[in-house]
Amino acid sequence: MMRAFFLALLVSIGFGSLKPIPVLAQGSISQYPFCIQGPDNPGWSGCSFETLQACQATASGQEAECLANPWYSPGTNAAPLQQAPIGMNDPLPVGPPPN
Repeated sequence: MMRAFFLALLVSIGFGSLKPIPVLAQGSISQYPFCIQGPDNPGWSGCSFETLQACQATASGQEAECLANPWYSPGTNAAPLQQAPIGMNDPLPVGPPPN
């Protein structure tokens, strides 16, 4: 009887100490090709940039980086991709190839 009580107590303590782990899920395909990641934008929550340069300008001076959005799929719900001419000192474009 005492053994069953302690076993039940240990099991309840074990399950009580488990905490749910938040999971960042990409619920829908993002309409922007570039994302910012850092302490203020964890995971893929900061995918709101149409150009790499816009993302880099926002990340400048912060502990953040810009990455291509792996869920970006140009199509009917995508924002129009703005193509600017590439100058001699501009960075190479990153992202899906132009249509």
